[in-house]
Amino acid sequence: MKQKNIQTSCDTCLYYAYDEEYEAYMCDMDMDEDEYAHLLSDQHYNCPYYRNGDEYAVVRKQM
Repeated sequence: MKQKNIQTSCDTCLYYAYDEEYEAYMCDMDMDEDEYAHLLSDQHYNCPYYRNGDEYAVVRKQM
């Protein structure tokens, strides 16, 4: 069985949003402390909350 490659780059994630209070981009997903620490410490960890923020991806796929 072929396994899908899940993209985990925060730069393209729907939940990666600019926070005006901190003046920086941050993850807008509500994670617990353990999940967030695991995400930061393991470079091979696939974020279960990742959603592609490119709204045109579906359109390009249809062409």
